[in-house]
Amino acid sequence: MKVNFRVLLLFLFLIVKGETRAQTGFDKERYYEVMATEQIQVIDNEIDVLKKSAPASMGAYEGTLLMKKAGLVKKGKDKIDLFKAGRKKLEAVIKTDPQNAEWRFLRLMIQENAPKAVNYRNELDADSKYVIDNFKNQSPVVQKAINNYSKNSKVLNSKDF
Repeated sequence: MKVNFRVLLLFLFLIVKGETRAQTGFDKERYYEVMATEQIQVIDNEIDVLKKSAPASMGAYEGTLLMKKAGLVKKGKDKIDLFKAGRKKLEAVIKTDPQNAEWRFLRLMIQENAPKAVNYRNELDADSKYVIDNFKNQSPVVQKAINNYSKNSKVLNSKDF
């Protein structure tokens, strides 16, 4: 019972923190924490934060979260709709700036974990190489996210950075 209570407290904290951030703006470090969660409400809160942030580049973050959420919802139609919407947003941003290694990292995370049925793995090798080659040019927050992700990745290895 103690463990469940602690999980509940953590969950409530993340929701409240997300609601407060919706008013204050985007926090990239928090975004990568949300990408690691499996909680739909926490993802939805982060999407709300992103929608209130003005730059068009937020579409890459929002698109990635939509695709992440697609893997967590129950209904098949919702999964497909969320994935397609997210893919469209992310790909549109990458198309405007294909040299942005962070956007390519976001796509890599989704591609590596996407089911084969959605046919979204075409750029996995190219994105992996690009992220590795441009790792040192990334902000410390993004470098930390890449390092954390590489611990469970089959295409990124921290030894390559």
